Amino acid sequence: MTTLNRGDLVVAPFAISDNTCQFCREGLHTSCTHPQAGFWGGSSFEGGQAEAVRVPLADGILVKLPVEADSALMPSLLTLSDVFGTGYHAAVAGGVNPRTRVTVIGDGAVGLLAVMSAKRLGAEQIILMGRHQARTDLGREFGATDVVSARGEEGIAQVRELTGGHGTHVVLEAVGTMPAYQQALGVVRPGGVISRVGVPQYEDAPIGFGGLFRHNLRLTGGPAPVRAYIKELMPDILDGTIEPGKVFDATTGLDGVPAGYQDMADRKSLKVLIKP
Repeated sequence: MTTLNRGDLVVAPFAISDNTCQFCREGLHTSCTHPQAGFWGGSSFEGGQAEAVRVPLADGILVKLPVEADSALMPSLLTLSDVFGTGYHAAVAGGVNPRTRVTVIGDGAVGLLAVMSAKRLGAEQIILMGRHQARTDLGREFGATDVVSARGEEGIAQVRELTGGHGTHVVLEAVGTMPAYQQALGVVRPGGVISRVGVPQYEDAPIGFGGLFRHNLRLTGGPAPVRAYIKELMPDILDGTIEPGKVFDATTGLDGVPAGYQDMADRKSLKVLIKP
């Protein structure tokens, strides 16, 4: 539990949990059993984009930040509330390690930070599938060894060519659409893992003989329990080893939040930083 004092600067994960139940202790904060558990902006809770908010279970979810409010590290520390933890969850759940080749599908903030996470875990090859050069350039800075801009069968063929025809051990799917899942299925090698953190915008993907079963493929991922990763990832931000805050390419005030969401939806912005 966190002891908080008035004036403390904190980061709040996107999921509300008590950090003490059985599942929280296992690092599954998004499955917390506390009656007040849930998600910001869900049916039971207000959103977090306001001048002031009430934080349920504050001692459980909030993590103190050892910096001042005007710190240059603030954008990177804010990624611990969602996108960095989500990208990292994809890599951890997929079992990324120094012996794995990885494909990341999606060049949004989560996909780019999945690249950073795979690099942090030592992946020997990281292929980023994305079509926006400014984003894929940032992906290369974060650790991508290769970029494939093509989609569908052409994109699958290019990934397989880069991996000796076999595909990669782990695919981190950060989009959530059926074409992205089908692309993941096309580039994962036999015995490999598809780790989905893109919120699914389709019914459950096929898992029968013609899908995962035939080649001993595994499907993992889900809503990221980012609270489990904050204290692990924060030191690398504080000492400058990584800079995930580079995914913020626009800034707005509270009045600009709706337009900021629209710009992200229209691919005009990668990630918008809100300053009250």
